[in-house]
Order: sequence, then structure tokens, then C-alpha cells
Amino acid sequence: MSRFLIAALYKFTPLDAGPALRARIQSVCEENAVAGTLLLAREGINGTIAGPEPGVRTVLAMLQTLPGCAGLEHKESWAGEQPFLRLKVRLKREIVTMGVPDTDPTRIVGTYVEPEDWNDLITAPDVVTIDTRNDYEVRIGQFAGAIDPQTTSFREFPDWFRRFRETRPNARIAMYCTGGIRCEKASAFVKAQGIDAVYHLRGGILKYLETVDEADSLWRGECFVFDRRVAVKHGLETGTHMLCHGCREPLGPQDMTSPLYVEGVSCPYCHDARSEEQRASYAERHRQETLAERRGERHVGRKAAE
Repeated sequence: MSRFLIAALYKFTPLDAGPALRARIQSVCEENAVAGTLLLAREGINGTIAGPEPGVRTVLAMLQTLPGCAGLEHKESWAGEQPFLRLKVRLKREIVTMGVPDTDPTRIVGTYVEPEDWNDLITAPDVVTIDTRNDYEVRIGQFAGAIDPQTTSFREFPDWFRRFRETRPNARIAMYCTGGIRCEKASAFVKAQGIDAVYHLRGGILKYLETVDEADSLWRGECFVFDRRVAVKHGLETGTHMLCHGCREPLGPQDMTSPLYVEGVSCPYCHDARSEEQRASYAERHRQETLAERRGERHVGRKAAE
């Protein structure tokens, strides 16, 4: 079986993110059969790519030649099939959208905590652990005792935190996210609010699951990822979740035993919000996808987690 190398990466650094750079990166990825998503902005680069190992390493080597990216770090995992359907290289205002002007992790940022030191930090009695991800991500897994802000977008985090800090004004703040980028930017925001004791998990959940032995782990559940694997568990092995084709919510094994779950059509999270006409449309789409897969083809209307 072919193995595809998956590389999740980001770097906050001043970047001349324009059409020329986008075209250069796009060309190198295409030449090396690499798919995935890369976001470019004046504040840096962010994304996940996958492909044959030599191709991914060629792309990574090129990215490390960009100004400020010589120390570009990435997290690696493997899949038996290409987890992305296509390549997207996009120019954005922010590589992770918070929507707070002048939040700059290259100027002010919290203290990095290595995965092997994370357990000691978050079990300290004066530490509040905050999950900076969105609600659907938190639902399938989080660190024991962590606070879920119940946000549907990272843009909601600043307002949530402004309210929350009034309830724990003297606490030390520890934050985490999937790969490290959201909690790094969140730490810059929190520090700018005048809080000094701010920490974030270096490399995010992915690095923790790769580094920390499961027997010693404080992680509970699986970690949502933005590709066709849907979720990973300890050792970055592919997890047990899949996406609902109707609403894109991650579904665990228990969700798929619900009478409201219909493969390719609906799930417990969206069944009551869909009309009979919509469910019939989804059912036909799923039938066409199934027929295409049997023929070894890709159905043109197919959606994927990207």
C-alpha cells in the first residue's frame, strides 16, 4: 500500500504574501504531486499538505527558504491514501482569523510548554486550561479538566475571554489547540490584555499525541483534523470518527448507531433541521458517490474534509 506523508505546519513571520509567492508555492506543490491547503498572509504561513514523501520534503525544503522560515517546524503523520482531494494555496488577511487588529505573535507571545511538561502545568491548582478550538472539535476530545469556550469560530474567542477573565482574574492561563497556531495567537491576545502568566502547548495536541505515552496521557477522546482522516488518536493513528455528509459534523461510533443517522444523508445533529426534500437530495448524492467509487471514479459533486 502506498503511504502518504502528511505535514502540518505554520510560522508567524513577516511575509511578502502576494500573487508571485502564491504562484511559486503552487507550482512546486503541483510538480511534486502534493495536495492540501496552504494559507499565506503578511503575518506568515499556515497549512497542512500531503503526498509522496519525497514530494512533501521537497515542498518543505522550499518553504524553509522563505524569509523568516528557516526554522519552520512541522508535525508529521502518515496515511494509506491521499487525505486531500486537491491543492489550495490562498492569500488571506490572517493565517488564522481572530479579527483583532495588531495581535502579533512575533512581537508578544505566551510561554511555550513542551508536550512532556504539559501534564505538570495543567494539573497545578492555580492554572486554568482553555481549549481554543471550536465546539465541534472539543466535542470529540479534550484535555481532562479543560474549559470549553463553546465557540463556533475563532473570531468569538476574544469576546469570550474578556468575559471569562473577570471570573478568574488571578489564574495562570494555559491554552492549547490542534497544531499550536490558534493557541499561539490567542496567547498574544491574552498577553496584550495585561495577563503575564500565559502558556501554550508547543506543537499543539498533535505533538502531544505523538510524544506522550498513552498510559501517561491526560488527553481524552480523539483529535479532529481538517482532512479526510477526520480525527486521530495517540500515536497519530487514524481515529474512529467520520463526517456527516449533511452537516459536516464529526460522528463517533455511538452517533452512527442512532436511528437519526442515515449514511450520506443525516445524523443526530442535523436530522431535525433538514427537510424531506433535502434528505432525498442527499440520499441521491450519496447513491451517485457510491456508484462512482465502485467504478473507481471520483464523483464530481463529492465534498471532502479539507
